[in-house]
Amino acid sequence: MSNTDLFQLLGKFADKNTLPPVSDWHPERVGEIDIVIKANGEWIHEGGKFERQDLARLFASILRKDGDEYFLVTPAEKLKITVEDAPFVVPLFSESYDSELQNLNFITNMGDEIVAGNNHPLEFVFNSDTEETIPYIRVRDNLKARIKQNVFYQLIELAKEKEVDGESYMVLESSGVEFKVCPI
Repeated sequence: MSNTDLFQLLGKFADKNTLPPVSDWHPERVGEIDIVIKANGEWIHEGGKFERQDLARLFASILRKDGDEYFLVTPAEKLKITVEDAPFVVPLFSESYDSELQNLNFITNMGDEIVAGNNHPLEFVFNSDTEETIPYIRVRDNLKARIKQNVFYQLIELAKEKEVDGESYMVLESSGVEFKVCPI
């Protein structure tokens, strides 16, 4: 598949505002490419930062995680890349209400708009080395976004204390789903 063919194929999905069906693609040709997604969300190719955000978005649309490894997948090939933490970051957040349900709305660095809930659960991972809680949200399939610290602080202001299974936790609610942030 030539680059032109690939861009035409992916352009069809972009026109429909849908993502390519990378989970259905299982090409025989497998390799590696020197692309690194840094923990801060920057995309690096052969040591140089991606200057065009639209190119990073294109590659993000064909990103897949198999086990603990990340790949860019097309119908013709599957190329392993390096992801330092999570492939996306969340720099923007807003709160809204649907009827009386609170919604926590997030936008990733690649333009994905998601609402925390059953399909996009929040996860809070405690790092014992740094003694900090690291927040994530599932974007799609098994791809996550790390929530930036300033957004995390905004979320903490919305958290409420609640007893869960006999222990006190800080809890966030979105779309009728409760997420335990951390024990008190």
